[in-house]
Amino acid sequence: MRKVVVKPYNEQWLSIFEEEANILHKILGLEIIDIHHIGSTSVNGLKAKPIIDIMPVVKDINRIDKFNTSMIEIGYKPKGENGISQRRYFQKGGDNRTHHVHIYQLGNPEIERHLAFRDYLRAHSDVAKKYGDLKTYLSQIFPYDIESYIKGKEQLAMEIERKAMFWYQSNKLEKKY
Repeated sequence: MRKVVVKPYNEQWLSIFEEEANILHKILGLEIIDIHHIGSTSVNGLKAKPIIDIMPVVKDINRIDKFNTSMIEIGYKPKGENGISQRRYFQKGGDNRTHHVHIYQLGNPEIERHLAFRDYLRAHSDVAKKYGDLKTYLSQIFPYDIESYIKGKEQLAMEIERKAMFWYQSNKLEKKY
């Protein structure tokens, strides 16, 4: 049974992301358009489960399944869409999970949602602290119940996401003009 552990921000998370991103670039090659560090480990100062979330953006999501064997060879478990249409999802580390890879095709709205959430927390340290403190609290009261942990942070995460999307869209418009 996996234990829910939330840790203080670790500066090594960025270099761990960069190392893995380089490996993914070698595997996925020309399919990759861009690759992003997302999730809580991508936000400086945010408490997080020490799992690196990586989001490659690719040309054609339907070509990604042909890389499953290569992903398995470097320790990933292919999970298909895993509940999100037009995504390919991979986990590394088994019960001691270290990485999640969320692959989307360019233009998928999930890309903007992830980037907006990340960038909003990066720009609003007070919100990031509140979110991190809630995650720490939930990990303490639900140490072996990931579903309750996720459900417990869901309302705040949705509130942050709503504000983040508005903020992100507003910033995109400002940059246009």
